[in-house]
Formats: sequence, structure tokens, C-alpha cells
Amino acid sequence: MKSLKSQARLTGLLYLLVIICAGFSQGYVRANLVIPGDATATAANILENIGLFRLGLASDMIAFILDAVISVMLYQLLKPYSKTLALASSALRLIAHPAIGALNLLNHLMAYYVLSGADFLTTFDNSQLESLSLLFMDAHRYGYLIAGGFFGLHCLLLGILLIKADWIHSFFGWMMIVAAMGYLAETFGDFLYPGNEEVLAWIVGLSAALGEVELTLFLLIKGIRKTTTVNSKLNES
Repeated sequence: MKSLKSQARLTGLLYLLVIICAGFSQGYVRANLVIPGDATATAANILENIGLFRLGLASDMIAFILDAVISVMLYQLLKPYSKTLALASSALRLIAHPAIGALNLLNHLMAYYVLSGADFLTTFDNSQLESLSLLFMDAHRYGYLIAGGFFGLHCLLLGILLIKADWIHSFFGWMMIVAAMGYLAETFGDFLYPGNEEVLAWIVGLSAALGEVELTLFLLIKGIRKTTTVNSKLNES
């Protein structure tokens, strides 16, 4: 049981690192450097803060690598309660960030690359290159939304599993379902009803804080709530 609690706490620690890294890259780097609809200002921000821009990309990459590990660890913790749901949940998380999210970083990188002054880009004038850079950042945002759709479904299944699990209070499962609704609302809301991006960003930020942050703190501080039933279920699995 000490091993199980240690695994839960390690999952919480990795989750905390993901929240920090992803929050820094999305909530600080891109939020401060990318000016929606203003290609010139965005290009100037990127070129003047290229170190920060690259750090944002590296921070995202670290988060996505850790997410791959978290997917496996959550499966191990929750498979006693439904192997099928646990496998589906972990697969959706792997597709969302380690797959789609990591590939989407190419758009982040290309936003700088078109401004880098490479010889073959001299056929474009500055305004065209600035517009291309903003286009790549817009593509990155949409890629983030696509990944968010998969992640929202992951959170939904994860919430159901946490409600069924007896080593954690069902409250955390319900909060993950709230987080799932936030992610899904942002993804489908942005695609179906454009123009509400700011409101939807607030919704997903609040719902993720209620779900993911609370779950992370529980895993990190408490680990597991019960021991006997969990032990028997793990032995059965």
C-alpha cells in the first residue's frame, strides 16, 4: 500500500509540473506575445522576446512528455474499477497532448521561423512574413482546441472512474466532469460559435482549476484515502 500511495503522489507531482509548464507557455508566453489580429505587433513581440518564445515551446514539450507518463500511471491506478474505461481514458489523454499537442508545436516554431530572415524567405516582404507568422500562431491555437476536445473526453471518463474508485472521494470525480464540460465547451464553442473566445477561455480556466488542480493537490498531499479495498481490487486485477 505504501507503493500505491507513492505512485499516487508521484502522479500528483507530475501533474503539478504539467500544470506549471502548460500554464507558463499558454497563460504567460503566448498570452503576452500574441496580439490577436495584429500581425505586426505579434511579430515584434516574438523577435524581441525570442528566448521567452523558445522557452514556451520547450515548456510545452516537457508538459506533453510528462502527460504520456501520467496517462500510464492513471491507467494503473484506475484499471481495477474498469479496464475498458481506464484504457479509453488514457488513450484519449495520449492522443490529446503527447500526440496532437506535440505535433502542434510545429506551428509555434514556424511562427518564429518565417521571421528568422532565412535566405529563401527574401521573396516575401515584411508584412507578408508577419501575416504568415500570425497565421501559424492562429493555427497553433486551433490545434490546441482540437487537442482540448480529446482531453475533455479524457477528463469525462477520468471523472467517472474516480467516482467509482474507493481510494478517493467521489467529489474529485464530479469536479473532473466539470473540467470536462469546460474543455468541451471551449473546443466546440470556438468552432461552432466564434467570437466568444474570451468568455470560453475563462470558463475552461475556472473549470480546470476546480477539477485538475484540486485532483492534483489531493494526489500530491494525500495520495489515497483508503487502503484495504484498493489492495484487494489491485490483487484481483
